Amino acid sequence: MSYLDELFTLDGKVAVTIGAGGVLGGAMATALGRAGARVAVLDLIPEAATAQADAIYSAAGVDAMGIGADATSESDLRGALERIVEKWGRVDILLNAPGINSGTPVFEITREEWDRILAVNLTSYFLASQVFGRRMVEQGEGGSIINVSSASSGPPLSKVFTYSITKAGINNMTQFLAREWAPHKVRVNAVAPGFFPAEQNRKLLTEERTAAIIGHTPMGRFGEADELAGAVVWLAAEAASSFVTGTLIRVDGGFTAMTI
Repeated sequence: MSYLDELFTLDGKVAVTIGAGGVLGGAMATALGRAGARVAVLDLIPEAATAQADAIYSAAGVDAMGIGADATSESDLRGALERIVEKWGRVDILLNAPGINSGTPVFEITREEWDRILAVNLTSYFLASQVFGRRMVEQGEGGSIINVSSASSGPPLSKVFTYSITKAGINNMTQFLAREWAPHKVRVNAVAPGFFPAEQNRKLLTEERTAAIIGHTPMGRFGEADELAGAVVWLAAEAASSFVTGTLIRVDGGFTAMTI
C-alpha cells in the first residue's frame, strides 16, 4: 500500500450518509465508497436511497445499502442504526447532508415553513449525531462526523433567511460536539460548500442572481459536486486528519474570501 493509500484509505470502515439521495450528498457518499468504506445511504425517499446505494456499488465495488428514513425522526434513525449494525457490526463515519431551502421574504415566512426548515436542516443533524455518535463512543475506537454547512452560514446570503440561520447553527453544533466528544476520539467537522447547483436551490438561481454569484466568486464559476470529495474523504480518514476537529472547511471557489 502506498503512502497516500495509507493516509486516505477507508477500508474496513462503515459510513452512514444521511440525505445522500440528492446530488451533493450522493457525490460525497460515493467518494466515501470509492475510498473503501461500506456505505449506508439514508434518504426520505426509499427509491432514491436504493438508487444511490446501487450507484456507489457500481462506481466503487463496495458493499452499500439504501435505507428509507426520515432524518427528523429519532425512531427512524434508531431503526437504521439497528439495520446497519446488524449487517456490518459498527459505525465509523457519519455524513450529515439533508437540507431544504426557501426564498420566502421574511415577513411572509409562516411558522410551518420555519419549523420545517429547522427540523430538516438543524434538528436532523442533532438527532443523527446523538444516535450514531453514541454508537461511535460506545465502540471506543473513535470516529468522524462530517456536517454539511454552507457559505450562507455567515455572513448570511440574501433571500434564504431560515436556511442561513440553520447553517449558522450547524457551525456552532459542530464546534460544541467536537469539544464534547474529543476525549472519545470522535472528531466532528463541517464542510461549507459554496454554490453548487442542485434541485433545492435551482429555482433561486435567476439570471441576475447567477451573475451576482459568479461575479463574487474568484474562480468565476459554480462548483461541481465531485469537488467536495477530497474534503470529505480527508475528514473521514483517521490517518489523514486525526488532529482535526471543530473545523469548518470551505469549498466555495473563494466566495467567502471576496469583498470588493
